[in-house]
Amino acid sequence: MHSENSDQTEAIGHKIGRQLKGGEVIELISDLGGGKTTLVRGITAGFGSKDKVASPTFTISREYVHGDLKIVHYDFYRLHDPGLMAYELAEAINDPLAIVIVEWADIVQDVLPKDRLAITIKTTGENSRDIALHATGAARRLLE
Repeated sequence: MHSENSDQTEAIGHKIGRQLKGGEVIELISDLGGGKTTLVRGITAGFGSKDKVASPTFTISREYVHGDLKIVHYDFYRLHDPGLMAYELAEAINDPLAIVIVEWADIVQDVLPKDRLAITIKTTGENSRDIALHATGAARRLLE
């Protein structure tokens, strides 16, 4: 799918967020400044959280809550070795009340489940993006 601006990118995320029920894993693949945080802002709003979304680049993780569920958003850009973060990520993945979103997941590929939604965002212009969704296993329901 194609997005001409950040509002459209957020709207795509909103559609995904409305379908989250807990236990899902989403991998975001994009260059720096590709629109990952904008997409997460939409996912979080669609999920129902009123929390303010910010990039976890410097904090490594952020949580957004709605009812009993939470989105745990990780950004491993600054890590060269996942260390204890791999254990924290595994714990979040195994929590049925958590939705896990991971950026820069190369160093934790062995922790991520095979059943997940991978979202690739490619910059096509100053504000435009091509967004491709690929899901395996149970995560395919998020493509509906």
